[in-house]
Amino acid sequence: MTRGGERLEAWAPDGIGEVRPGDDLARLVGDALVGEGLADGDVVVVTSKVVSKAEGRIVRADDREQAITDETVRVVATRTHAAGTLRIVENRLGLVMAAAGVDASNTPLGTVLLLPRDPDASARELRAALVARLGVRLGVVVTDTAGRAWRQGLTDIAIGAAGLRVLEDLRGSTDAHGRRLDVTVTAVADEIASTAELVTGKTAGRPVAVVRGLGRYVLAPDDDGPGARALVRPASEDMFREGSAEAYARGRADALGEGPAAPGG
Repeated sequence: MTRGGERLEAWAPDGIGEVRPGDDLARLVGDALVGEGLADGDVVVVTSKVVSKAEGRIVRADDREQAITDETVRVVATRTHAAGTLRIVENRLGLVMAAAGVDASNTPLGTVLLLPRDPDASARELRAALVARLGVRLGVVVTDTAGRAWRQGLTDIAIGAAGLRVLEDLRGSTDAHGRRLDVTVTAVADEIASTAELVTGKTAGRPVAVVRGLGRYVLAPDDDGPGARALVRPASEDMFREGSAEAYARGRADALGEGPAAPGG
């Protein structure tokens, strides 16, 4: 893909098998990338599942509901359906996700995966090891899959990042017609995550991708940047902190003088 003379490439190398607790993920990823001819400005994108596996973030499947509860800091919405109950919650990383990001896909039968404890720290460790081994200026993004309000389908987002300018603030600049931009802040790391997912897929067994052509966002080797946590919207700016049914129930309870918020509040 090209834009204004720039070229964007993304590919997912082979060579990473099943990752197990205690595995040296940096070595596994480095082995897969060593023959790929990485260059300054490349971004290495790694799915959170392999990070979680290497870090031992695996629990028994029969503990899934308790695991969701343990990872939850705030319930946004709860809905019961034919297959059970869906919980949209804010987890310990500040991410609002279904089931707190607890996932039963791409993990051995009878187990579920929790998200990494600190994806930004995981990205920093992985970046330091890859830069030392490969000798090039790299960014690293750790991704997970999430739904989106108002949109059908899932996409990958950045939950960890290192060596990358994760946001591009265009406020104060002008568009092609000379108009001032007052609200445009681009989620660069999320766009990289979704680009990588197009080549890694969900079932291909390729949990690592390289995105090339975005070197302008990749920082110096001694600068890890703000991390993906900078992408989380502050509570003070969140206009949709409750599900619609939860907000209605809370408003009704308040109007009737029935005390604090109903479920989800």
